[in-house]
Amino acid sequence: MSLDTVIKLENASIYQEENLILSEVNLELNKGEFAFLIGKTGSGKSSILQTLYAELKLTEGEGKVDEYDLRKITQNEIPFLRRKLGIVFQDFQLLTDRTIHDNLLFVLKATGWKNKIDIETRIIEVLEKVKLADKINKIPNQLSGGEQQRIVIARALLNNPDIIIADEPTGNLDPETSENIMQILFDIKKSGRAILMATHNYNILKKYPEKTFKCEDGKLLTINNNEEIDMSILD
Repeated sequence: MSLDTVIKLENASIYQEENLILSEVNLELNKGEFAFLIGKTGSGKSSILQTLYAELKLTEGEGKVDEYDLRKITQNEIPFLRRKLGIVFQDFQLLTDRTIHDNLLFVLKATGWKNKIDIETRIIEVLEKVKLADKINKIPNQLSGGEQQRIVIARALLNNPDIIIADEPTGNLDPETSENIMQILFDIKKSGRAILMATHNYNILKKYPEKTFKCEDGKLLTINNNEEIDMSILD
């Protein structure tokens, strides 16, 4: 794995329990690179993402995320791996009973931050990154869906990760809001982070012709030109 490579799967088999989902998976992503992950529902997109953040164990083939070997990673190392990753979920997974500030505070404390000044500074920094510092004392249900997704991106940035993994981050959003989310993600990419984004959004694929991986028939295919994509697989 080169110094710039932050994700690499090589001849990997992806399982959900005993069920083989994908075989002979080869995927590589470098610093500052953006890639889409597409495929029909149930084709294996989420299983790949779960393997990368060690929710699913890799037992066949090779896999590395940053310096962590997915075949050899221990239970104690998994929290440290996840600090290298910023994970953006479609369904937000914000804590609905506390403010945006306290949502972010919870993550920082859970990942070992102790200095109060550093904590408060970092919370403001990530909220300014997504242009929502003025919402710091709101609770999630006082925000629109797009604002909540921007908070999720802010949360993903808290530990200054090398990699952003985004699972359908625009899936529940209208086109204009989706465009705003994409602009934020591309701004993050410019800072040198790698981004792997699962999507069903045809318009995003057309507008942003980035490297694309396609889950199909138990395999992962690499597509270098989005014009070649059979968009029926997004149904």
